[in-house]
Amino acid sequence: MTVVADMLMVLCGGTVGTLLGRLYYNSGGKSKWVATLMQSGGSPLLVIPLLLTPPHPAEERQPAASMVAAVYVGIGVLLGFDNLMYAYALLYLPVSTFSLVAATQLGFNAITSRLINAQRFTALIANSVVVLTFAAALLSIGSSSDETSSDVPRGKYALGFVLTLAASASFAVILSLFEVAFEKVVRARTMRWVLKVQMFTNLVATAVGVVGLFASGEWRTLPGEMAAFKNGRARYVLTLVGTAVCWQAAAVGTVRLVARVSSLFANVTGTVALPLVPVFAVVLFGDRMTGIKAVAMLMAVWGFLSYVYQHYLDGRRVASGKGTECCVVCAARTAGDTA
Repeated sequence: MTVVADMLMVLCGGTVGTLLGRLYYNSGGKSKWVATLMQSGGSPLLVIPLLLTPPHPAEERQPAASMVAAVYVGIGVLLGFDNLMYAYALLYLPVSTFSLVAATQLGFNAITSRLINAQRFTALIANSVVVLTFAAALLSIGSSSDETSSDVPRGKYALGFVLTLAASASFAVILSLFEVAFEKVVRARTMRWVLKVQMFTNLVATAVGVVGLFASGEWRTLPGEMAAFKNGRARYVLTLVGTAVCWQAAAVGTVRLVARVSSLFANVTGTVALPLVPVFAVVLFGDRMTGIKAVAMLMAVWGFLSYVYQHYLDGRRVASGKGTECCVVCAARTAGDTA
Protein backbone atom coordinates (compact mmCIF):
# COMPACT_ATOMS: atom_id res chain seq x y z
CA MET A 1 0.00 0.00 0.00
CA THR A 2 2.86 2.39 0.71
CA VAL A 3 4.17 1.91 -2.83
CA VAL A 4 0.70 2.66 -4.21
CA ALA A 5 0.55 5.83 -2.09
CA ASP A 6 3.96 6.89 -3.41
CA MET A 7 2.79 6.29 -6.98
CA LEU A 8 -0.31 8.45 -6.41
CA MET A 9 1.89 11.25 -5.01
CA VAL A 10 4.08 11.14 -8.12
CA LEU A 11 1.13 11.06 -10.52
CA CYS A 12 -1.01 13.76 -8.89
CA GLY A 13 1.88 16.02 -7.91
CA GLY A 14 3.61 15.83 -11.28
CA THR A 15 0.44 16.38 -13.32
CA VAL A 16 -0.89 19.31 -11.29
CA GLY A 17 2.58 20.83 -10.84
CA THR A 18 3.18 20.87 -14.61
CA LEU A 19 -0.21 22.43 -15.31
CA LEU A 20 0.26 25.10 -12.61
CA GLY A 21 3.72 25.88 -14.02
CA ARG A 22 2.14 26.58 -17.41
CA LEU A 23 -0.63 28.60 -15.72
CA TYR A 24 2.04 30.82 -14.16
CA TYR A 25 3.37 31.74 -17.61
CA ASN A 26 -0.06 32.07 -19.22
CA SER A 27 -1.29 34.41 -16.48
CA GLY A 28 1.55 36.89 -16.84
CA GLY A 29 4.50 35.29 -15.04
CA LYS A 30 7.82 35.87 -16.80
CA SER A 31 10.61 34.93 -14.38
CA LYS A 32 12.35 31.71 -15.30
CA TRP A 33 14.17 31.69 -11.97
CA VAL A 34 10.89 31.91 -10.04
CA ALA A 35 9.61 28.98 -12.10
CA THR A 36 12.84 27.17 -11.18
CA LEU A 37 12.41 27.92 -7.47
CA MET A 38 8.84 26.62 -7.49
CA GLN A 39 10.11 23.13 -8.30
CA SER A 40 12.21 22.86 -5.13
CA GLY A 41 11.14 25.79 -2.94
CA GLY A 42 8.62 23.73 -0.99
CA SER A 43 11.36 21.63 0.63
CA PRO A 44 11.16 23.41 4.06
CA LEU A 45 7.66 21.91 4.38
CA LEU A 46 9.34 18.52 4.80
CA VAL A 47 10.51 19.59 8.26
CA ILE A 48 7.01 18.80 9.58
CA PRO A 49 6.88 15.10 8.58
CA LEU A 50 10.59 14.79 9.44
CA LEU A 51 9.89 15.87 13.04
CA LEU A 52 7.04 13.34 13.25
CA THR A 53 9.14 10.35 12.12
CA PRO A 54 10.97 8.29 14.77
CA PRO A 55 14.71 8.95 15.15
CA HIS A 56 17.34 6.60 13.80
CA PRO A 57 17.76 3.47 15.96
CA ALA A 58 20.85 3.51 18.15
CA GLU A 59 22.21 0.38 16.47
CA GLU A 60 21.76 1.78 12.93
CA ARG A 61 25.00 2.38 11.08
CA GLN A 62 25.47 6.08 10.34
CA PRO A 63 27.20 7.03 7.07
CA ALA A 64 30.16 9.40 7.03
CA ALA A 65 29.03 13.02 7.25
CA SER A 66 31.38 14.06 4.45
CA MET A 67 29.92 11.47 2.08
CA VAL A 68 26.34 12.48 2.91
CA ALA A 69 27.20 16.16 2.43
CA ALA A 70 28.74 15.37 -0.97
CA VAL A 71 25.52 13.58 -1.97
CA TYR A 72 23.39 16.54 -0.87
CA VAL A 73 25.51 19.15 -2.65
CA GLY A 74 26.25 17.16 -5.80
CA ILE A 75 22.71 15.98 -6.50
CA GLY A 76 21.26 19.30 -5.29
CA VAL A 77 23.30 21.40 -7.74
CA LEU A 78 22.40 19.07 -10.61
CA LEU A 79 18.76 19.27 -9.59
CA GLY A 80 18.86 23.08 -9.49
CA PHE A 81 20.11 23.38 -13.08
CA ASP A 82 17.76 20.60 -14.20
CA ASN A 83 14.86 22.63 -12.77
CA LEU A 84 16.10 25.67 -14.70
CA MET A 85 16.10 23.76 -17.99
CA TYR A 86 12.58 22.54 -17.32
CA ALA A 87 11.46 26.09 -16.50
CA TYR A 88 12.76 27.42 -19.83
CA ALA A 89 11.35 24.42 -21.72
CA LEU A 90 7.87 24.88 -20.25
CA LEU A 91 7.92 28.52 -21.35
CA TYR A 92 9.03 27.73 -24.91
CA LEU A 93 6.73 24.74 -25.58
CA PRO A 94 2.98 24.13 -25.25
CA VAL A 95 2.46 22.04 -22.12
CA SER A 96 1.07 19.11 -24.15
CA THR A 97 4.21 18.97 -26.33
CA PHE A 98 6.43 19.51 -23.30
CA SER A 99 4.95 16.53 -21.45
CA LEU A 100 5.30 14.25 -24.47
CA VAL A 101 8.94 15.17 -25.09
CA ALA A 102 9.69 14.89 -21.34
CA ALA A 103 8.54 11.26 -21.51
CA THR A 104 11.89 10.50 -23.17
CA GLN A 105 13.39 10.56 -19.68
CA LEU A 106 12.14 6.97 -19.35
CA GLY A 107 14.38 5.99 -22.26
CA PHE A 108 17.31 7.95 -20.84
CA ASN A 109 16.75 6.35 -17.44
CA ALA A 110 16.78 2.86 -18.96
CA ILE A 111 20.27 3.67 -20.27
CA THR A 112 21.57 5.30 -17.07
CA SER A 113 20.14 2.44 -14.98
CA ARG A 114 22.14 0.04 -17.10
CA LEU A 115 25.36 2.07 -16.97
CA ILE A 116 25.18 3.31 -13.37
CA ASN A 117 22.94 0.82 -11.52
CA ALA A 118 23.79 -2.34 -13.53
CA GLN A 119 20.16 -3.14 -14.31
CA ARG A 120 19.27 -5.48 -17.16
CA PHE A 121 18.65 -4.05 -20.64
CA THR A 122 16.20 -6.45 -22.30
CA ALA A 123 14.55 -6.43 -25.73
CA LEU A 124 11.35 -4.94 -24.27
CA ILE A 125 13.23 -2.11 -22.59
CA ALA A 126 15.16 -1.50 -25.82
CA ASN A 127 11.82 -1.33 -27.62
CA SER A 128 10.62 1.22 -25.08
CA VAL A 129 13.69 3.40 -25.67
CA VAL A 130 13.37 3.22 -29.46
CA VAL A 131 9.64 3.98 -29.52
CA LEU A 132 10.03 6.96 -27.16
CA THR A 133 12.87 8.27 -29.32
CA PHE A 134 10.74 8.06 -32.45
CA ALA A 135 7.85 9.77 -30.63
CA ALA A 136 10.12 12.70 -29.76
CA ALA A 137 11.47 12.82 -33.33
CA LEU A 138 7.90 12.89 -34.67
CA LEU A 139 7.09 15.88 -32.48
CA SER A 140 10.20 17.72 -33.71
CA ILE A 141 9.05 17.24 -37.32
CA GLY A 142 5.49 18.41 -36.69
CA SER A 143 6.37 21.61 -34.85
CA SER A 144 4.75 24.21 -37.12
CA SER A 145 1.34 24.27 -35.43
CA ASP A 146 2.88 24.62 -31.97
CA GLU A 147 5.10 27.51 -33.04
CA THR A 148 2.03 29.55 -33.99
CA SER A 149 0.48 29.18 -30.52
CA SER A 150 -0.17 32.58 -28.95
CA ASP A 151 1.11 31.45 -25.54
CA VAL A 152 4.50 30.30 -26.83
CA PRO A 153 7.36 32.69 -27.76
CA ARG A 154 7.95 32.73 -31.52
CA GLY A 155 11.11 31.09 -32.77
CA LYS A 156 11.83 29.30 -29.47
CA TYR A 157 10.32 25.89 -30.25
CA ALA A 158 13.62 24.24 -31.23
CA LEU A 159 15.37 25.58 -28.13
CA GLY A 160 12.51 24.41 -25.91
CA PHE A 161 12.65 20.99 -27.54
CA VAL A 162 16.41 20.65 -26.96
CA LEU A 163 16.14 21.91 -23.37
CA THR A 164 13.40 19.40 -22.61
CA LEU A 165 15.54 16.54 -23.94
CA ALA A 166 18.56 17.79 -21.99
CA ALA A 167 16.52 18.15 -18.79
CA SER A 168 15.04 14.68 -19.27
CA ALA A 169 18.50 13.14 -19.67
CA SER A 170 19.77 15.07 -16.65
CA PHE A 171 16.83 13.96 -14.51
CA ALA A 172 17.46 10.34 -15.49
CA VAL A 173 21.04 10.68 -14.25
CA ILE A 174 19.79 12.28 -11.02
CA LEU A 175 17.41 9.38 -10.32
CA SER A 176 20.19 6.86 -10.89
CA LEU A 177 22.46 8.84 -8.55
CA PHE A 178 19.73 8.80 -5.89
CA GLU A 179 19.66 5.02 -6.18
CA VAL A 180 23.46 4.82 -5.85
CA ALA A 181 23.30 7.10 -2.80
CA PHE A 182 20.81 4.86 -1.01
CA GLU A 183 22.72 1.71 -1.94
CA LYS A 184 26.33 2.80 -1.36
CA VAL A 185 26.26 5.77 1.04
CA VAL A 186 23.10 5.83 3.17
CA ARG A 187 22.52 2.05 3.12
CA ALA A 188 19.09 2.53 4.69
CA ARG A 189 15.65 3.11 3.24
CA THR A 190 13.68 4.37 6.21
CA MET A 191 11.16 7.18 5.89
CA ARG A 192 13.43 9.47 7.89
CA TRP A 193 16.34 9.00 5.50
CA VAL A 194 14.11 9.49 2.47
CA LEU A 195 12.85 12.79 3.88
CA LYS A 196 16.35 13.95 4.81
CA VAL A 197 17.81 13.17 1.39
CA GLN A 198 14.85 14.81 -0.34
CA MET A 199 14.85 17.92 1.85
CA PHE A 200 18.57 18.68 1.81
CA THR A 201 19.09 18.05 -1.92
CA ASN A 202 16.13 20.33 -2.64
CA LEU A 203 17.45 22.98 -0.26
CA VAL A 204 20.68 23.02 -2.28
CA ALA A 205 18.64 23.24 -5.50
CA THR A 206 16.67 26.12 -3.96
CA ALA A 207 19.92 27.90 -3.10
CA VAL A 208 20.96 27.57 -6.77
CA GLY A 209 17.64 29.16 -7.78
CA VAL A 210 17.98 32.01 -5.25
CA VAL A 211 21.51 32.81 -6.44
CA GLY A 212 20.31 32.80 -10.04
CA LEU A 213 17.31 35.00 -9.23
CA PHE A 214 19.47 37.72 -7.68
CA ALA A 215 22.41 37.36 -10.08
CA SER A 216 20.13 37.73 -13.10
CA GLY A 217 18.36 40.78 -11.64
CA GLU A 218 14.93 39.18 -12.16
CA TRP A 219 14.07 39.85 -8.50
CA ARG A 220 13.56 43.53 -9.40
CA THR A 221 10.68 42.64 -11.73
CA LEU A 222 8.73 40.56 -9.20
CA PRO A 223 6.59 43.39 -7.69
CA GLY A 224 5.45 44.46 -11.17
CA GLU A 225 4.88 40.84 -12.17
CA MET A 226 2.69 40.27 -9.13
CA ALA A 227 0.69 43.46 -9.77
CA ALA A 228 0.10 42.56 -13.43
CA PHE A 229 -0.73 38.90 -12.77
CA LYS A 230 -4.08 37.79 -14.13
CA ASN A 231 -6.81 37.76 -11.44
CA GLY A 232 -4.67 39.57 -8.86
CA ARG A 233 -1.94 39.15 -6.30
CA ALA A 234 -3.72 36.47 -4.29
CA ARG A 235 -3.94 34.21 -7.34
CA TYR A 236 -0.23 34.85 -7.98
CA VAL A 237 0.72 33.69 -4.48
CA LEU A 238 -1.64 30.72 -4.60
CA THR A 239 -0.20 29.62 -7.97
CA LEU A 240 3.36 29.70 -6.63
CA VAL A 241 2.50 27.96 -3.36
CA GLY A 242 0.37 25.32 -5.08
CA THR A 243 3.11 24.58 -7.61
CA ALA A 244 5.75 24.26 -4.88
CA VAL A 245 3.59 21.91 -2.78
CA CYS A 246 2.71 19.71 -5.78
CA TRP A 247 6.32 19.34 -6.88
CA GLN A 248 7.43 18.45 -3.34
CA ALA A 249 4.72 15.78 -3.09
CA ALA A 250 5.84 14.35 -6.44
CA ALA A 251 9.52 14.52 -5.43
CA VAL A 252 8.99 12.75 -2.10
CA GLY A 253 7.02 10.00 -3.85
CA THR A 254 9.77 9.68 -6.47
CA VAL A 255 12.60 9.39 -3.94
CA ARG A 256 10.61 6.87 -1.88
CA LEU A 257 10.08 4.73 -5.00
CA VAL A 258 13.79 4.98 -5.84
CA ALA A 259 14.62 3.81 -2.31
CA ARG A 260 11.99 1.05 -2.21
CA VAL A 261 12.17 -0.27 -5.80
CA SER A 262 14.49 1.40 -8.35
CA SER A 263 15.11 4.63 -10.22
CA LEU A 264 13.67 3.09 -13.39
CA PHE A 265 10.43 2.12 -11.66
CA ALA A 266 10.12 5.64 -10.22
CA ASN A 267 10.59 7.10 -13.68
CA VAL A 268 8.01 4.75 -15.19
CA THR A 269 5.49 5.84 -12.54
CA GLY A 270 6.00 9.48 -13.51
CA THR A 271 5.49 8.55 -17.15
CA VAL A 272 2.02 7.17 -16.36
CA ALA A 273 0.88 10.81 -16.23
CA LEU A 274 1.84 11.13 -19.91
CA PRO A 275 -1.69 10.76 -21.33
CA LEU A 276 -3.16 13.02 -18.64
CA VAL A 277 -1.22 16.27 -19.11
CA PRO A 278 -1.90 16.72 -22.88
CA VAL A 279 -5.62 16.10 -22.36
CA PHE A 280 -5.83 18.63 -19.53
CA ALA A 281 -3.71 21.06 -21.58
CA VAL A 282 -6.20 20.93 -24.47
CA VAL A 283 -9.11 21.58 -22.09
CA LEU A 284 -7.49 24.22 -19.84
CA PHE A 285 -5.06 26.05 -22.13
CA GLY A 286 -6.45 25.44 -25.62
CA ASP A 287 -3.39 23.51 -26.85
CA ARG A 288 -3.84 21.99 -30.29
CA MET A 289 -4.14 18.21 -30.36
CA THR A 290 -2.87 17.57 -33.88
CA GLY A 291 -2.72 14.20 -35.58
CA ILE A 292 1.06 14.07 -35.17
CA LYS A 293 0.75 14.82 -31.47
CA ALA A 294 -1.91 12.12 -31.03
CA VAL A 295 0.29 9.54 -32.78
CA ALA A 296 3.28 10.61 -30.65
CA MET A 297 1.14 10.14 -27.53
CA LEU A 298 0.13 6.62 -28.59
CA MET A 299 3.77 5.75 -29.36
CA ALA A 300 4.87 7.06 -25.97
CA VAL A 301 2.16 5.04 -24.21
CA TRP A 302 3.31 1.96 -26.14
CA GLY A 303 6.89 2.58 -25.00
CA PHE A 304 5.68 2.88 -21.42
CA LEU A 305 3.65 -0.34 -21.64
CA SER A 306 6.68 -2.19 -23.01
CA TYR A 307 8.60 -1.42 -19.85
CA VAL A 308 5.61 -2.24 -17.61
CA TYR A 309 5.33 -5.66 -19.27
CA GLN A 310 9.04 -6.28 -18.73
CA HIS A 311 8.61 -5.39 -15.05
CA TYR A 312 5.68 -7.84 -14.90
CA LEU A 313 7.80 -10.62 -16.42
CA ASP A 314 10.61 -9.95 -13.94
CA GLY A 315 8.13 -10.14 -11.09
CA ARG A 316 6.84 -13.50 -12.30
CA ARG A 317 10.37 -14.90 -12.61
CA VAL A 318 11.25 -13.85 -9.08
CA ALA A 319 7.96 -15.16 -7.70
CA SER A 320 8.47 -18.55 -9.35
CA GLY A 321 12.05 -18.77 -8.12
CA LYS A 322 13.40 -19.11 -11.66
CA GLY A 323 14.86 -15.68 -12.15
CA THR A 324 16.27 -14.59 -8.84
CA GLU A 325 19.66 -14.21 -10.47
CA CYS A 326 18.21 -11.48 -12.69
CA CYS A 327 17.30 -9.26 -9.78
CA VAL A 328 20.46 -8.89 -7.75
CA VAL A 329 19.47 -5.44 -6.45
CA CYS A 330 16.11 -6.69 -5.18
CA ALA A 331 17.74 -9.69 -3.54
CA ALA A 332 20.29 -7.48 -1.78
CA ARG A 333 17.56 -5.17 -0.57
CA THR A 334 15.51 -8.08 0.75
CA ALA A 335 18.52 -9.39 2.66
CA GLY A 336 19.16 -5.93 4.09
CA ASP A 337 15.56 -5.58 5.23
CA THR A 338 15.69 -9.00 6.89
CA ALA A 339 18.85 -8.01 8.76
